[in-house]
Amino acid sequence: ALARALIVEPETLLLDEPLSNLDANLREEMRFEIRRLHDEYRYTTVYVTHDQSEAMTTADLIAVMNGGRIDQLGTPEDIYDRAQSEFVARFIGAANIIKGRARDADHLEFAGAMLRVTGAALVSGETAAIAIRQHDISLSARAPQDPGNVIRATVLRQVFLGATRDYLVAAADGTSLRVVTAPGNLVTEGSEVFLTLPPERCRALAR
Repeated sequence: ALARALIVEPETLLLDEPLSNLDANLREEMRFEIRRLHDEYRYTTVYVTHDQSEAMTTADLIAVMNGGRIDQLGTPEDIYDRAQSEFVARFIGAANIIKGRARDADHLEFAGAMLRVTGAALVSGETAAIAIRQHDISLSARAPQDPGNVIRATVLRQVFLGATRDYLVAAADGTSLRVVTAPGNLVTEGSEVFLTLPPERCRALAR
């Protein structure tokens, strides 16, 4: 189908979920092939997908749609590192969303901890939200020497995935958070853990 579309040398190519029926290995290979063909023939492509890996691999510019509207438009790096809304943060990269009360422009009170954040300025006294990626959180069974940006939590579930270990934990206020660690970092279910959230990776959401 792709060959038939390209043989007429189109100015614009529309691809609507083109890889959805392929198996995982072939789908991954075809992401790079579609990008290679684009770079070789330089036609404009509109690529519709629900797969964030496809979008990040193939796109120069990503438009994240929400309810028929563009929620954010930007490069893959912009969308991933500087999500502007809770929807975008959850959709691209499966971020944890933490909601609490702002103490000042740079600090959020959450689950008995004070978190320093970056991004949009917080308004003191108001409810605010921040996003942090699962792999940016450090998980340890021991309290770190530096108590800054540390949250106590309880392990609800841990799953070994080969290259990583996936944790679901509950903070003191009941909020569930996902944490991805190295596979050798094993803490049993029910154990108390300490989560370190680097301030530079805690991004306040503008909306």
